[in-house]
Amino acid sequence: MKYLVPIILSLSIISRALPADLKVGLVDLRKAFAEYYKSKDASTTLQSHVSEAKEQINERFAKYKALMDEIQKLDKERTDPVLSADARNKKDADFRNKAQELRSLEQDINEFKGRRQAQIDEEQRQQAKGIYDEIVKVVNDKAATAGFDLVLDKSNVGIGGVPFLVYSKTGAAIDFTSEVIVELNKNAPAGGTAPEKKEDAPKTDKKKTDKVK
Repeated sequence: MKYLVPIILSLSIISRALPADLKVGLVDLRKAFAEYYKSKDASTTLQSHVSEAKEQINERFAKYKALMDEIQKLDKERTDPVLSADARNKKDADFRNKAQELRSLEQDINEFKGRRQAQIDEEQRQQAKGIYDEIVKVVNDKAATAGFDLVLDKSNVGIGGVPFLVYSKTGAAIDFTSEVIVELNKNAPAGGTAPEKKEDAPKTDKKKTDKVK
C-alpha cells in the first residue's frame, strides 16, 4: 500500500501536465500476446522441443542405470572368495573402468541438461521478443491511424506488483485491445488458433515453459 500513494500522485502530476484534449489509448499487451495465433504456435513448438530434450535425458539416465547395475554386479563378483587372484584382478580392473565410465556419463548428463535448458530458454526469449515486436508494430499502426497521442499498456505493473494504470475516467481513454487482436489474427491459417472475439478478461501471468528435468 505504501507504493500506491506515490504512483497515484505521479499519475496525477502527469495528468495535470498534459493537454486536456490529449487522446489516450489503452491496450492489454499481455492479452494480445496470449491470443495471437503465433504465440500459441510458438508455444506448441517450444513444448515439443522440451519433450524432445526430456526424452534425450531419459535415454541417458537409462544408460546410467544399466551401467550402475553392471557396476554393482561386478562389485559383488570381485569379492567372490572362489575367484583366483588373476580373475579377481580382472574383475577389479573392470570395476574401476566401469566406475570411471559412470562418472563421465554423470558429468555428460549434467552438462547436457544445462546446455539444453539454456537453448530452450534462449529460444523462448527470441520467440517472445519477435512476437512482441510484431504486436507493438500493430499497436503503433493502429494508434497512428486513430490519432492517439499516447498509448498505455494496461497490463503493465509497477513497484510491488501494483498496476501502473490505477484509474482511468470513463471515456478518458479508449481501449483498442480487441482491434489489435483482430488485426494480428487476420492472416491466421484456416481452422487455426485465432480466438473468438470476446470481452476483455482479467489479466493473468503468461504461462511459462516447463523446465527440462
